[in-house]
Order: sequence, then C-alpha cells, then structure tokens
Amino acid sequence: MYYGADYYPEQWPEEVWEEDVALMREAKVNLVNVGIFAWSRIQCAEDQYDWGWLDRLLDLLHRNGIGVGLATATASPPPWAIERYPEMLPHNADGVVLSPGSRQHFAPTSPEYARLAAALVTAIAERYADHPAVKLWHVNNEYGCHLHYDYSPHAQVAFQRWLHSRYKSIEHLNAAWGTAFWSQIYTGFEQILPPRRAPYAINPAHGLDFKRFTSDALLDLYTMERDILRASGATQPITTNFMGAFPPADYWKWAREVDVIADDCYPDPNLPESFRDAAFARDLMRSLKPGTPWILMEQSTNAVNWRPTNAPKAPRQMAALSMQAVGHGADGIMFFQWRQSRRGVEKFHSAMVPHAGLDTRVWREVVQLGAQLEDLAVMPPESHARIAIVFDWECWWALNSGHHPVGIRYDEIVQRWYSALHKLHFSIDFVQSTGDLDGYALVIAPSLYLLSEGGAENLASFVDRGGHLLVTAFSDVVDENDAFRTGGFLVGLQGVLGVRVEDFGALVPPPAARTSRSAGDAGSSENLGPVGEMEAPFAWHGRTIVGHYFAEEIHTDTAEILGVFSGGRLRGRPALTRNTRGSGLGYYVATIPDDPGMEALLADISKAAGVRPEITNASEWVEAARRGATLTIINHGSTVETFTARSASGGECPAPMQLAPYDWVMIEKPSLGVGALGQAASLNG
Repeated sequence: MYYGADYYPEQWPEEVWEEDVALMREAKVNLVNVGIFAWSRIQCAEDQYDWGWLDRLLDLLHRNGIGVGLATATASPPPWAIERYPEMLPHNADGVVLSPGSRQHFAPTSPEYARLAAALVTAIAERYADHPAVKLWHVNNEYGCHLHYDYSPHAQVAFQRWLHSRYKSIEHLNAAWGTAFWSQIYTGFEQILPPRRAPYAINPAHGLDFKRFTSDALLDLYTMERDILRASGATQPITTNFMGAFPPADYWKWAREVDVIADDCYPDPNLPESFRDAAFARDLMRSLKPGTPWILMEQSTNAVNWRPTNAPKAPRQMAALSMQAVGHGADGIMFFQWRQSRRGVEKFHSAMVPHAGLDTRVWREVVQLGAQLEDLAVMPPESHARIAIVFDWECWWALNSGHHPVGIRYDEIVQRWYSALHKLHFSIDFVQSTGDLDGYALVIAPSLYLLSEGGAENLASFVDRGGHLLVTAFSDVVDENDAFRTGGFLVGLQGVLGVRVEDFGALVPPPAARTSRSAGDAGSSENLGPVGEMEAPFAWHGRTIVGHYFAEEIHTDTAEILGVFSGGRLRGRPALTRNTRGSGLGYYVATIPDDPGMEALLADISKAAGVRPEITNASEWVEAARRGATLTIINHGSTVETFTARSASGGECPAPMQLAPYDWVMIEKPSLGVGALGQAASLNG
C-alpha cells in the first residue's frame, strides 16, 4: 500500500530535507511524488540543467527506504521558455492570449511546447530511469485542469489535421455535420476554425468534434512523454493524475494508455453528502481499468485553499475518506502535499506536515493512518458488483451542449442515479455502452442521449442473455454525430424496450435546477417563472413517484405498462414499462424521477434482478464497499450508526454492528462469522 504525498523540496533549504525524511519514516510514508512543478529548478535555460539537488534528494530518500514517483516536470513551463517562445501560450474562446504567472500556460498543440517538453523528459529519463528510488513515473499533472479548451492558432491547425484524419474528405465531414444548415458547407478543411465565440450557437457536431479533438490532443502529450520514458529504458509503471469525472478528457480512452489509474479527489467538508461524490469518483477509477488497483494521488489532510469557504475536515474524516478509497480498490493513499508551503497561491492548502507543527490533530491522524495502512493485507481490487451504470463522455459532451427540449446536465443525472444505489448500499461499477457487460445482473443507462449503433447492439445482447436493463428518459436520441436517425427516437433500443417515443414533453425544471449556466453548457434557465408543468407524477407499488424534466409521450408495442402518469397533460399515459426480450427484461421510465423515486425504483428492480445490498438496516450515512472478499464499512454521519452486514451469498451476520462517526471497519472474510468480525475490529479506525 503506497502512502505519501506530493513533495516540493525545491521550496525549502536542504537542511529541512533531513527533518522531512525523519518525519516521513515516523508517518510510515513510503512514496513521494517529486518534481511536479520543478521545470525551472531543473532547467534554468534551454541548454542548461542543474541535477545536483535532485541527485542528492533521490539518494537521501532511497537511503531511508522512501520510494519516488518521479514527475516529468512539464506541467508549468519556466519563464525563460515563454520569453523565448511566446507563441506557445494558449488562447481562450474570445481570442485572448492567456499569460504566464500561473500554471498550465501552454497550448497543448504548440510544437514549441512539445519540443521543449520532449527534451526535458528525455534528459530526466536518461539520468534517472535506473535510479533505485524511482518506483513510479508521474507524467505532467492534471491535464486540462485549468485550461479545458485552447482556441489558439496552434489548435486551429491541429484541429483541421485531426478532422482530416477522421473524415478523410470534406464531403464526408459536411455530411456528418449537416453543414447545409445555416449555410455552413465547407469546401476545404482549412476553412474550419475552433468553435470560438460566435454571434449565436455553433453547430453541435462541430462542438462535439472539438471536444473529442481536445481530449485526444491532451492524450497525445501524455503518450509522447510515456513513449520517451519507455525508449529511455524506464521499466517502472507510468501514470498521470486524473480528476474524477472530468469533462474535457475521455478517461475511458485514456485508461488504455496508463499503466495504473491515479486520481485527485477533494470532497467538500461543507457538504455533508460529498462523501457520495467521492465514492462516485472512486468507483469510476476502479471501473476504468478493471482488475488493476488504482492510486488516490491527491486529497487534502484538512482544508483546501480554492473554494469560496474552505472548511476543515472533521476529526477522523480524513481517515474515513482514505479508507473509502481503499475499499473501492485503491492501493495508494496520497496527499497534496507533504509540507505546507509558506508562499504562493496554495499556502493555505493543508498538508501532512502543517504550519501549526506536529502537536496537531492533523499530524496525529497522519501518523495513525500510516500505521493502519501498513497493517493492511493485499486485497484484489474487484468489487464483484452486479449492478453497473453506463457513463459515456461523448454523451456528456453532446447532452450538455444545450439547445435541447429542456436543459439537463448528464453528469448530474448520472450522479443522482449512482447516489440512489449508493444509499441502498449496493456495490456499483461503471461501464461503457460498448463494454463488457458479462457478470452484471442489472445495467442502468441514464439519459443516454447519444448512443452509437454498436452500443445499442451491445445493450440489446445483454438483455438477450438474461440481463435486466433500465433506460431512462431522453435516451437513444441521436447518433455519434449528434444527428437524428431515420425512424425517429429510441431507434436502437426500440426492440429491447418495446416502446416508441413520440414526443419528449419538456417540463419546467425543478427550482433547484433553475440556475444560470455557463455559455456552451445548457443555456440559462434562471428567468423561468412558475409557469407550465413542473412535475409528472406516477404511481409505483402504492406510492407516488414524482418525475421531472420530461413527461415523454410513449407508445407500447410489446412492453407491459407498470405505471401511468397520474397528473398533468399525460394523465393515464404510460410512465414506466417492462419488456421481455430473450432471457432478460428491458425497463423504460419516461421521465427523470426525483431522488426518493429513484431509490424506490432501484430497490424493486434490483430485487427482481436478484441483486442484494451489502448491508441492511443502515442509514444513508453508512457506506459499504466490497473489494474481493473484504467489506469496508464506514460511518460518514455525525451520530452512532447500527447496521447488519451480509455475506457474499446473502446471509446476514449473526449480530448487528455499530460505528461511531467517521469510524470504519473491514470485514475480511466472506462468511462474516464472529471470528471475522473480531479480526476486523483490530483495524477499526
């Protein structure tokens, strides 16, 4: 189990290093990331390197048994590079050049940046590929974090080249984009610009392809550095840090290129339910590369510095969130950063060694967590989840672009379905619509607006083989070019679900969703008044489920009607259907239920699919995460919680269990016998 932090010794005099190493050993730290923002310290001019300090540091860490995740240092070009090559700076959508003085101040498609970065990585790899301290390579840092999209002249040329590679001919592009609309027919790729600020909305297919291009352009930088490392003889694992469900980068595609998934995650202590957002990210990271443990590369020991209000974590909350990551498949628990900075933008960001010193709660919890992690046995990363949620970046890009019947955010809708399952204490995986669905009993496809032909065929095959599929409103609407298919809506899944969609029936969004959107997202809904229908209720097993956003007008072909709308313009029309297909079942809900409605539907449909929760009789503040044969249970609430655990076969533990706030327990044997509980108690946080 890796334990450690980002370490910035270049910010401190060398006499502090010995103290740092001694404290690392006390805290059981065994890995630190070094050099992430050290480009200007390593290379003070284009032809001048200073290796002495880094040589001494790596030797010191190695002598003390501390491994290094050595960064390629390319995340922040030094001032001399910008002075000499100002054309590498990025541009925003208004054409404004973004200046240096921060970080990520480079256009990802800049040839000058790529050449300088390649030279730096080559020099670092040739010097340290065989250094015994180096256990991991950390390429760049948080690609696209601050610069989601670049609209520079470099991006323009690269985008045109990318489009030519994708479509081969301008005629094929015109057909895919539907450029006959608004007189946009192109006669050459050189006429196509990045979707900069325009008088009104841009072509949706244009915007979708630019997002695909941006993800690929960032990935090209990663693979360039990775390939240099390998060519230089580096044999250690190579990675870069992801950022949960991050919009600009399609991490399904990225996951194939990294040796190990690494993630940065900062749930907000001001939001009591943010632990569920963190669980979403952890399950996503595990799902991106099944069967391979991942690393929580960054989190905070306490408060961060970049929110409007930076609340501290509660006592023991840092350990609870760390063990949450372990329970969801992580084999590394790390922090930003080791020693709290005295200067710079992040000087208020917490660290393993705080400004207030060692006689602090933070340091005591850091030392305690290190000892607990050291005691953990090796566990396989698999969740053995039997429920999966389809999560698709291209659908996200297309659905959040706006100009739809009603403004919804794909990521928020998926998060809500995940949260409903999480509150019910199920293990959950994420999948692609085209991914391997074997082993799952229930697959949920929330608002899968963009669905490829291959994705539709894969989901249909899953049902044919006996799976249960739940599809929700505004799914299977367009193809991969954001265009309607011949035949209307729900074309790919119509045979699976046994229904046809005639109209989407937009509703006024609920008040909490009527917030101002950024340009290019879902438009602004802040001026909507209390007019029109806001809710689409329907009955389900004796209770009323309230639907929002859509009240679709659907017609059943072969499907059975399970629920009808009980109010509004579609009173008496189908709201929830079930269709038998092959050996499985396809469910369709013609609206987006409220949170209690999602929980009610999922409780019943999961039971019908033969899936049991991991624990019972527990509140929504208790989390259960299965990893192999180990069940990690955490109380994220503010009161003592009592619950009953289950074995993998569904049998209940002989006695209820209790956990105090932010305590956790690991049950290490699938039988969940008394002996297993006694053993687990020794690891209780």
